[in-house]
Order: sequence, then C-alpha cells, then structure tokens
Amino acid sequence: MHLGGELLTIGGLFLIAYVLGRLGKTIGLPAIPIYMIVGLIASPHTPWIGLNVESHTIELIATFGLILLLFNLGLEFDQEEFYGNAGKLLVSGGTYVAINMGIGFAFGFSLGWGTREALIIAGMTATSSSAIVTKLLIELRRLANDETPMILGVTVIEDVFIAIYLAIVSVVLSGDTNVWAVVGKLALAFGFLVVMFTLARFAGKWVSRIFATRDDELFTVLFFGLAVMFGGIGDLLGVTDAIGAFVIGLLCGATRYRDRIEQLALPMRDVFAAFFFVNFGLGLDLSTFGEVLWPVLGAIGMTVVLNAVAGQLVARMNGFNVQQGINTAVILVNRGEFALILATLSAAAGLEARITAFAGLYVLVMAVLGPVLAVNSDRIGRLVVRPARLARLRARLGGRRAAAASAAAASVLEAESEAAAARKAERDRQFAEEFALVEAAGREERENGSPEAVSEPRTSSVEIPTERPERPVRQRDPEY
Repeated sequence: MHLGGELLTIGGLFLIAYVLGRLGKTIGLPAIPIYMIVGLIASPHTPWIGLNVESHTIELIATFGLILLLFNLGLEFDQEEFYGNAGKLLVSGGTYVAINMGIGFAFGFSLGWGTREALIIAGMTATSSSAIVTKLLIELRRLANDETPMILGVTVIEDVFIAIYLAIVSVVLSGDTNVWAVVGKLALAFGFLVVMFTLARFAGKWVSRIFATRDDELFTVLFFGLAVMFGGIGDLLGVTDAIGAFVIGLLCGATRYRDRIEQLALPMRDVFAAFFFVNFGLGLDLSTFGEVLWPVLGAIGMTVVLNAVAGQLVARMNGFNVQQGINTAVILVNRGEFALILATLSAAAGLEARITAFAGLYVLVMAVLGPVLAVNSDRIGRLVVRPARLARLRARLGGRRAAAASAAAASVLEAESEAAAARKAERDRQFAEEFALVEAAGREERENGSPEAVSEPRTSSVEIPTERPERPVRQRDPEY
C-alpha cells in the first residue's frame, strides 16, 4: 500500500493551516474557521487547488477528532458547579437556551426544508461554542470579571443540553416511524445518560483505581481507548458516538486524575479536531453557498439579536448591569463545533443537502464575527449605554430645571421676606429710641418740679410736648 501522495497532501494541508493560523491569531481569529477554510481551499469542488482526497482516507481520523472533542467537553464539565448551583444555573442557562432554541426552531421551520431539518437548524443556532467561549475569556483576560462565572454557568447548562439534544436527534434521525420503537430508543438513550451521570456523580473514587499508573504512555492509551470504545457503544445504542464519548469524559472528569487526563488529552484533541474541521471543509462546495446565502444571513441576524436579548435578560436575572449583559451576549454569540457535528449527523442521515452548506457558511461567519464583537464589547457598550444615559440625564435635567426654578422663586421670596424683616427691625429700633427719649424727658421734669424751669427746648430728634397726649396710631408699612 503506497500512501506517499496522500500523506504528502495531508501534511501540506496542515502546514497551510499552520501559516493561516498564525495569521489569524494576529487578528484574534479562532482556529475553527481557519481549518474549515483550509479544507475549503483544498476541496475538490473548488478551482483553487482542488485536491482529490478520498474522504475515507481521513474520515476515521476525523471521527477520532469528533470523539475527542466531546470527550474533552465531558472532561471539562464542572460537576461541582452544576450540582452546587443547579437551581440558579438551570434558570439562567435554561432561559438562554430556551430563547435561542424556540426562535431557532421557528426559523428553521419557516425555511420549508422539513421538520427534522428544522430541528437540526434549531440546535445549530441554540448553543454557543464552549471551546471558543473559554478561549476568548482567557485571551481577553476576562476570567476575573464579575459576569464570567455566569457565562461559564450558561456553558455548563449548554453541555447538558447538548447531551440530551443529541440523544433526541439520534432517535429522530433514525427515521423509525413506529411510535413504540421511538419511545424505546428514547428510553434507552436517556437511561444511558442517567446511568453515566450517576456514575460520574458517585463512582469517581472506584473509577480512579483504573487509572492508577504513573506511566504516561499507558495512561494515555487507557483514556483514549475508553473514549473510542464508548464512542462505539454510544453509536451501537443509537445515541451517537459523540454522546458515548461525552459521558465517558464526564466519568473520567470525576476521578482524581482529571487534571492529568486533561493535560495529556488537550494536544491530542487539538490535532485530531483539526482533521475533523479540515475534513468538513473538504466537503463544502462554494457554488452551493449562494443557495443558502439568505437563510444564513437571516440566521446570523437572528442569532445576534437573540443573544443580545438573552444576554441582557440573564444578566438582569443575576443582578448585573447593561455593560455586563453586553459582555455576556458577545461572548456567547460564538457558534462552532456543535453546529458542524449536527451537520455531519444530518448528512449521514440523508437529510436536506443544503444543511451542510448552511452549517459551513453559518459557522464560518459566526466564528469570525463572534470574536470581533467580543473584542469590541466596550465600544459597543459605549454606543448603546451612552445614548440611554443621555436620555435619562435629559429627563433628570428637565426635572432639575423645574426644581431649580422653584428653588429660585423660593430664594427670591426668602430674600424679600428677609429684607422686610430687616426694615421692620430698623423701624422698631427707631421707635424704641424715640420712646426712650420721651421717658427720659418726663423723668427730668418730675425731678426738677417745674416745667417752666426749662427755658429752651432740648435738642432732640423729636419735639417733646409739655403734656403727654395719647400717642396716635402709626400707619403700618404694608410689608411690616
């Protein structure tokens, strides 16, 4: 078997992915759209390179990538956070998923592609990419932000939703029309999930004994073998290989070797997941993008608007302000691997062919738009929050002007009353002086015994009468 040409092709694709990845990293783009673009460039449907790579050559490796993506998703699932704050997380994350899922299903149904296709599109638009979300939080240095625990809590609920949703989708896509057969498959799928979640919750200590080896090579072989084996078990049970990988990752994450498994599994996930995304890009055809352009634009607009609404609602429910709601919305708006997984399942089930092109173009745009929005969340906040604050300030200033006018009028009245009081005090003082002079003159006359002894009138500001007639009533000042 001579595989030199195919190995050369695959190696060349990954070198191109490295170059484009370095360029993308300088402008803050995640790896997912880069790998898809590499596959699209090399696709046999495009005239640029048009490599004729047989799909089965890398299909198995791409399947390993899908399995490791879901294995790491289960491995990173924060069980303590989920069970410790289940009520709050279910309300916040459930609200976010319900808004996106409900409107997304209505949107998918409106396209007229079919009910099962609408279910797939709803799943694509309902949940964000946990890989891109986590990476953006780290790169933008927002792990210490107040709203970050809430964002991570929403992704935890999304992970649970993905597990349940994939179990439902696998049964729906099976095409079985017998009601009891469908009920039986659903019961089997949910039973499998319940058993594995229960083991992950209570059997971590016993499972840890399986991993009790210091040899990294054997340790890696063990968890990789478990991931692939449970992927096969999930597929045989009808709940997809992705769910099987997720639940064994969940169980491995409950052991005391979680950090060691994660340290060894992350590089493997990155390499094999690159195969998955490149392989998906190889299956895309640029000529089909025109057929799904308007549906994709509608889905993008819907996703941005719904995330803005859901982000503000979830932030308000947790006591955060408008800017923190914007930070939540622009981080969670990213879409990625889950949409491509659903598209892969859809293609395998023989559903509407345009779903693959829809998912490819949708993820390409959203995986670029999401990081751009996240980087500029503060600017978006200033554009959104500042006009609202100005409107509130204007309303307050209007009230303040009325209050200022009332205060000015009150101050004028107060000043006038103070002036009147001062004038009154001055008149009282003058009257008291005049009365004192009259009293003093009367005493002097009584002491001298004769009023005629005074030949000349005393110099005074008032004329002192020889007899004291009744004092006339004085006119009161109208302001007195």
